[in-house]
Amino acid sequence: MRIAITGIGIISAIGKNCSETLQSLLEEHSGIGAMHILKNVHKDLPVGEVPYSDEELKAMTGIAADEPMPRTSLLGLMAAREALQMANCSCDTFISGTTVGGMDLTEQHWEDYTQGRAAEYIRLHEAGESTNVIARHLTDDNQAPFSFIATPSTACSSALNAIMLGANLLRTGQSEAVIAGGAESLSRFHLNGFNTLMILDHQPCRPFDAQRNGLNLGEGAGYLVLEPEAKALSRGARILGYISGYANTCDAYHQTASSPDGEGAYLAMSQAIRMASLQPADIDYINAHGTATPNNDLSESAAIQRLWGNTLPAISSTKAFTGHTTSASGGIEAAICVLALRHGFIPANLNWTSSAEGLVQPTIHTTRQVLRHVLCNAFGFGGNESSLVLSTQGSEMSEAPCLDVSECCSVEISDDTLISAYINGSEARRMTPQMRRIVTAAKRAMEQSGIARPDAILCATRWGCMMQSMRFLQEMIESDEQQLKPTPFIQSTHNTIASLIAILTANHGYNATYSQCKESLSCALADLQAQMSLGLIHNALVLEFDEQVETWDHILSLIHDGTADIARATIYKAHIQK
Repeated sequence: MRIAITGIGIISAIGKNCSETLQSLLEEHSGIGAMHILKNVHKDLPVGEVPYSDEELKAMTGIAADEPMPRTSLLGLMAAREALQMANCSCDTFISGTTVGGMDLTEQHWEDYTQGRAAEYIRLHEAGESTNVIARHLTDDNQAPFSFIATPSTACSSALNAIMLGANLLRTGQSEAVIAGGAESLSRFHLNGFNTLMILDHQPCRPFDAQRNGLNLGEGAGYLVLEPEAKALSRGARILGYISGYANTCDAYHQTASSPDGEGAYLAMSQAIRMASLQPADIDYINAHGTATPNNDLSESAAIQRLWGNTLPAISSTKAFTGHTTSASGGIEAAICVLALRHGFIPANLNWTSSAEGLVQPTIHTTRQVLRHVLCNAFGFGGNESSLVLSTQGSEMSEAPCLDVSECCSVEISDDTLISAYINGSEARRMTPQMRRIVTAAKRAMEQSGIARPDAILCATRWGCMMQSMRFLQEMIESDEQQLKPTPFIQSTHNTIASLIAILTANHGYNATYSQCKESLSCALADLQAQMSLGLIHNALVLEFDEQVETWDHILSLIHDGTADIARATIYKAHIQK
């Protein structure tokens, strides 16, 4: 099978569609500037803001002014519609990565929630519900109802992981056509969170520059429509490019910092190129993760130089155009890579002025060049590293029918009895009680199964790490966004648990988290089943995690819902048919 790209859609600070985005890239026009839409106290921080209010976005998308809708969903709807209209086909699968979800509404209505008001907004907090909202409106556009919807939530690699899952579902015949990518809006929560880490620049960011001083946050959405080449050709579709290779690995080093040698990035890039049956020298351009933080750029440079040696392809980071759009970045930058392939150019690495030892030297002006194969990187918190190879000509990918998977052993921990046997005191003190239980469950399951290092770690969580999220949110509101501590933010991302297990067990394998409301576990199992069927993995550790938080549970009672504590770890193996 060759996986064709037949539609792309994009919205960011440099354009509300592909045409505007292309023009900005060719003219080297950055969208980084002062904040106007997001209301917060840190007005000195430049951002890559989509220059339309929620009210304007609703008018542009035909959404009723009084309909509650997260900004993430509004941005996602804009880009997804463009991708589907360009492809001129109906998809049976929608996969949209996000972390913020409806946090923008939660922080606006927090006081209302705590006083028993504004219940119509509460459900929209869920990352998966922000995806469901987009899907419902796409269906209203005469898109057939989706048979499969998923929300990967692996921080800044979410959208690229969505595209990978979509490719695997096509290869195993579980999907006939897929729209995949991600959406993310700016919020006070994650602006303040990144600010506590002291990695936000007060000037426009300068990826790979000797004087780089941090990133600028951005927002937007980007999606690709994927379908088998044979199907696309049979209906006369225009093929924009191909997915020819991909990989996800875990750096297994730190929750927010990249390893000095870029091990996870090196593994992701090399495995993606190997899947595409290419050599590193075949890659014409790398769209780097390139956040402009001192740590990331040095780590990514080390990984690139390790793989390519002294003969590097053209390299640039487009985050100086759009800002770091976090969970949406992989979708936005994959769409940019398709534009680069189609129109024959390498996007500029804006604001670069000087080199430094250990850093790659990027392409500093938009350059015309015929491209055959490009590599797109997206790296997230917890060392979640993803790489995607896009090509002008497709490479043959294996196909396989879906196999059954077998549950090897399952461990659920509901109290602290066994914790001291699996977690030392210093480690335990850095975790919430429910985090300690899931780590204990995971280590015990691996011990009982005899699989010390599973091929993959997948987590299913409806709400994520709510204790730390609520703590950071309340402190942010009570302190008027001043003097916040970084620890709650660091442990607030949905993929904290899966990455924590990987770090504690030095596991560099595939690492994914799904937050698709009550269907989170079924999404994780669909992922592992596809990968096992294709022979990409042979066993997996699947984690089910949620934690009950009194404040949030009280709020959920307004909509007759709630959160149950769950810390369950299960080892699965591919079922070998006799």
